[in-house]
Amino acid sequence: MATAPPTRRAWRALIGLLAITLVLFGANALGVHVFKQGTWVPELALDLQGGTQIIMEADTGGVTPTSEQMAQAVEIIRQRVDASGVSEATITTQGSDDIVVQIPGNADDETRERIQASAQMQLRPLLYSANPATSFVGEDGESTPYPTPDPSLNAEPTAEPTNASDLAWVTDALWAEMLAYDCTAESNDPAHAPADEPLITCDAAGTEKYILGPVELDGSAIDDAQAGISQTNGQWLVTIDFDGQGAEIFGDVSQRLFNMQDPQNRFAFVLDGAVISAPSMDGIITNGQPQISGPGITEDSAKTLADQLRFGALPMSFEVVSSDTISATLGSQQLMIGLVAGLIGLALVALWVLLVSYRALGFVIIASLAVMAVLTFVMLCLLSWRIDYRLSLAGVAGLIVTIGFTADSFIVYFERIRDELRDGKSATAAVEDGWARARRTIFISKSINVLAAVVLYILADATVKGFAFTLGLTTLLDILIFVIFTHPVMQLLVRTGFFGGGHKLSGLDPQALGAVYRGRARFREPVGVGPRNRRSRNEAERRQTIAERKLAAEKTGTGDTGHTSGEGDA
Repeated sequence: MATAPPTRRAWRALIGLLAITLVLFGANALGVHVFKQGTWVPELALDLQGGTQIIMEADTGGVTPTSEQMAQAVEIIRQRVDASGVSEATITTQGSDDIVVQIPGNADDETRERIQASAQMQLRPLLYSANPATSFVGEDGESTPYPTPDPSLNAEPTAEPTNASDLAWVTDALWAEMLAYDCTAESNDPAHAPADEPLITCDAAGTEKYILGPVELDGSAIDDAQAGISQTNGQWLVTIDFDGQGAEIFGDVSQRLFNMQDPQNRFAFVLDGAVISAPSMDGIITNGQPQISGPGITEDSAKTLADQLRFGALPMSFEVVSSDTISATLGSQQLMIGLVAGLIGLALVALWVLLVSYRALGFVIIASLAVMAVLTFVMLCLLSWRIDYRLSLAGVAGLIVTIGFTADSFIVYFERIRDELRDGKSATAAVEDGWARARRTIFISKSINVLAAVVLYILADATVKGFAFTLGLTTLLDILIFVIFTHPVMQLLVRTGFFGGGHKLSGLDPQALGAVYRGRARFREPVGVGPRNRRSRNEAERRQTIAERKLAAEKTGTGDTGHTSGEGDA
């Protein structure tokens, strides 16, 4: 005998759930044992674990920065430290020119460098490029250092430069200074060079030095930058998205540079005074979306460059004045209290569904919550090392709130099944029809929950983002569990004698539920009144049709039909 379609679909859904669970655990195992970055315990946020505090002072040459500049700097540093928005880092201002950065756990070198690389992003055209040598070989074959530039050399352009690529910017003094420039010297300070003057600097690795023209664009003109793979040659590249004004300026620059020879056809992206990329202009770009590509760009370098371009524009430079370890603001005791509160909530839900409302059917709710807990746990572990997610006390609150939201889904579904049983349908038909009626209601309610979580995440303070994130994540998992676990399990259970036969302890007993319809022209009286079934009688009476109420009135002899029967008119 062939397996019934609902049963086959149910087994497929459960096998799919098992596959999803194994994939998630396998991915996390790779992170732990292969990439050496994963963890089997979710990372904790600053309020529960403590971390590192870095204080940075604005370097403005003695001028007090404005509040708008400090607010902009805080937001950009927040993006650098916490691009995903869920690591619960704290970035605040202190006084008029200090920014305090608090990071959960021990900040690694990459994070520290990302925070400290706080100078402005500048886009300058190349005038000259050379190797980083500071000496030359004479005719006698001996190496002689380039002399210190003579103060008497001409330091003013001999002609007024017509644009930022005009070689008139390169004076005798500037050329001599470039020849003697040492990329490794600690006295170099290219980050504070005037924007309207040429700049001598090197690339970040110190393998090439340049003379750059004045700034034509700064990082504030970059709306976005993303790393990707070229569809034509399969190589990694970085796509930049300029704002409206930036796109117009870059279009003019590209038209000028495209007609020049190397190295004047190159355009340098300068961060912290160092050139992080100097690609050549291979076309006239008027849409404001240039691409940086080349054989030297790898996956890692493309992603790093995209981050630098996207988060590199600060209104001023900052200097790190202190870096210390700080303790947790709340501590493990508060985490334990939160976990205990969650367990108490689960226990109360379990007692209510088992003893008060759903009897054995309550075990389906408990099993669904258990599956959801497993998936939530492994997801938090994955996100801890993939997007630097940190579990804060607000996030724990989001997990606890989800218990109630999840129980709501089951209540709606089970009550729809009971409604179908009260109308005289079989258990298998009641599950399918109840599912059809319940899922629309549940999907709408869950969509509202997800929408609320998204809005809260976008608009709320950083300390509340953890709550919004866990609320949204667990709501999506709730929908998944409802579709591929709870309903398939019910499809299988109602084909057993205990649930399908309506055992008194199953929670699906039609008599206890007050079923009133048995088939065409066949009715049953509402169940007797008693302290345990008064609710069932009320439900049965509410569901009786006019014909049933007339029949009940005739049997009791106390009802009023409301009109004279035609059978009495002879």
